[in-house]
Amino acid sequence: MPQGKPEHVPDDGLTTRQRRNRPLLMVHTGPGKGKSTAAFGMALRAWNQGWPVGVFQFVKSAKWKVGEERALRVLGDSGEGGTVAWHKMGEGWSWIQRPGTDADHAADAREGWEQIKRDLAAETYRFYVLDEFTYPLKWGWIELDDVVAALTSRPGDQHVVITGRDAPAGLLDAADLVTEMGKVKHPMDAGQKGQRGIEW
Repeated sequence: MPQGKPEHVPDDGLTTRQRRNRPLLMVHTGPGKGKSTAAFGMALRAWNQGWPVGVFQFVKSAKWKVGEERALRVLGDSGEGGTVAWHKMGEGWSWIQRPGTDADHAADAREGWEQIKRDLAAETYRFYVLDEFTYPLKWGWIELDDVVAALTSRPGDQHVVITGRDAPAGLLDAADLVTEMGKVKHPMDAGQKGQRGIEW
């Protein structure tokens, strides 16, 4: 896309402005680092536009102190851009074993998804980050068909970005923008654990 111009303009009857401003469903997937980071960068842009932002974290532990959460909450409370709401779905799930059963985590994920559907119907936010949402889909905790139906029929001008590895084909097909983060090299390959300021 040289100079920001599309390679092909569809014959869909929309004006350039209508096509430019249509709400997008976006997916950041793949084995590389940066999926959530990129989504939160987009949330900053949404905040700057004055859009209400809703973040829904699905598998990161509710106890994690995530840098983006603090920054976006401070910005949301500043009165200068859009509002920011940050939702952690139950206790979350992390790469270490946590208390609770898969059934408990599945129920939390389903309730989180039901809240998102209510917010979409009410047009609560203009920009949604569904962080690590591909995992409850992969594990069968949330029905893919329900997700695709709700996201593709959402009213108004609501943008949605979904992050996580192994995004299912049906979600990729429904999305307007799909970015796959590839891993070329990572410190964990050399036995180095995640560190503050980089991973959180």
